Order: sequence, then C-alpha cells, then structure tokens
Amino acid sequence: MRLVQIIQPDRSRRVAIVDDDGNRLTLLDRVDTVYGLAQEAIAGSLALATLAGARTGKERISYDQVVAERRLLPPLDHPEPARFWITGTGLTHIGSAAARDKMHVAEHGDMATMTDSMKIFRMGIEGGKPKPGEVGVVPEWFFKGVGTCVVAPEASIATPAFALAGGEEPEIVGLYVIAPDGSPCRIGYCLGNEFSDHVTEAQNYLYLAHSKLRQCSLGPELLLGELPPDVRGQSRIVRGNEIIWQGEFLSGEANMSHAIRNLEHYHFRYSMFRRPGDAHAYYFGAAILSSAEGVKARIGDRFEIDVPALGRPLRNTMVAEADPGIVTVRPL
Repeated sequence: MRLVQIIQPDRSRRVAIVDDDGNRLTLLDRVDTVYGLAQEAIAGSLALATLAGARTGKERISYDQVVAERRLLPPLDHPEPARFWITGTGLTHIGSAAARDKMHVAEHGDMATMTDSMKIFRMGIEGGKPKPGEVGVVPEWFFKGVGTCVVAPEASIATPAFALAGGEEPEIVGLYVIAPDGSPCRIGYCLGNEFSDHVTEAQNYLYLAHSKLRQCSLGPELLLGELPPDVRGQSRIVRGNEIIWQGEFLSGEANMSHAIRNLEHYHFRYSMFRRPGDAHAYYFGAAILSSAEGVKARIGDRFEIDVPALGRPLRNTMVAEADPGIVTVRPL
C-alpha cells in the first residue's frame, strides 16, 4: 500500500491511497495527516496499512490533476515542524564510495583515494550487516535540519546565495514517529532528494556539515510495509526539455553496505531522538551523484528521481535563494 498527503481545492488536507493502476487516489475518511493516522495506529496497536484500509472511503480523484495543480504534500510532516528531525547517513551503498571518491579526487588529486570516506565505506562492507541481535559498525551520520527545510514534491528547491553548488542526492528515506513510550516506529519509506553542496564538501571533509544544511524534498508516496531488497530506477536532470544527465538508481539492502536495522540502531540509540511525539525522516544514502561525473546543475534545472517501486517520480526545480548579506547579531 502507498499513501499520499494532498491539499484539496478548498485548502483542507487529506490522506489518500494510491490505486493499483497508479492513476487515481482514494481518499481516506476522517484522515487529514499521516502523522495523525500513525498516532492512532500506535494507540490501537494496529498496523498502519490495516488502519488505512479500514478508513478507505468511496471518493476517488485524479492523481494527474493533483500533480498538475501542485497539491501534493510531503508524505509525512509534523504539526510542529521543529519536532520533525531531518537526518541522514552516507557511504552506505556499493556505488557511493566511488562517487564520493571521484568528487574528492577531482578536488585534491589521487591522494584522496584513501580518505576517511573510503575507510568508512570499507568498514561498512566488512561490518555493516550484522547478524540479527548483533550490532554492526558505526555508519556516517549527519544533521540536515528540521521540518522547515522540507519542500513538497513538484515544488521549487532553493540553493542559498552563498552556496558554491547545488546538486541532487537521490535516496530512499525511512519515515518514523516516536510512540508515547519512547519507542521509534517506522511508518514506511519514500523517495528523497537530499540536495547538497558537493563543491563545499569537496574542499574539506570537515565542511560536510555546512554542505548538508540545505532544503530537501520527500515523496510523493509513502510505501507501507517492508522495502524490497533490490530497488531500481533512474535519477536525471532536465534542462528545458532536454535530459542533460541520467544515471541508474540502485538501492535496497542488496545494494547497500549497511543493513537498514543497523542504520536505525545508530540513529535511535540517542535518547534525544526517542522523544515521544517527534517525527523523523532518515536519508539512507545515495549510490550515484551527477556531480561525481562532472555535471554542474544550474538554476532552473529539474531534478527527477523515478523509482517505480516507490510510486511516482519525485521532481523539484532548483531556484536561487535571495542573498541575506552579512548576518549580524543584535545584542539585547
């Protein structure tokens, strides 16, 4: 089952099930947010798909029309955006180290081939998939922002005036809510464009944190249940009517150096991330980057991540953010 969050023509919100043909949406009765549905499922000890199925209504609408009118919302948000944690990990995919290495070699030469990035990747290959009940090696981790940095599918994604570049990072994202007893509950998976500044990161790996503090996008669809082990699709950049770059999207645990449960353990072991009522979007890492192949995205380019197993493509157009100038602090 796949769910979407939408805005109705009267500006009210609804949650809908994507029909099997992928062309129509069936609205759920008395459900306006996935977050609220998840909280109800937790309270009733129900699977989210079971509860959604029980709330299935009779009203069906055109998915194409919702997309054309830009009425899609991210598949999860929080009534208090500051309580929606956006984080991620990298160097988790078979192709990710090669992509990261290309970026560092282009900036620093062949000496970059044994960077900490490569070391972390090799650690994941050797110990990122522990046996059930065991703990594997620590993955890379980064903070992206809170709910205010998430833009909807089909919306613009802004690169700051001070950024040296803006590039896509096509990834699968785990979506979670924290139960009243502090236990993390995964509600499902979606596509994500983690969108980073790879030129800033390539200057020095210690600039990774700066390169990640950008907008990002999620969706459009929430896949309930388990993620297939082998997930494939396409990531592309469209300039005008021309595809200027395209690469194969490979994810799922068959293409990863870490088990998802290992990534989740190392995120949620911190008690601050188990605060009842919070929500989390956790990016699982990208296997391919256009920037690693020398592509430089421009303002007006459209990023498209097309992975049929997770529904319709995630599309966002890059725009320029206004320059705030030098930010000064006012003493009180």
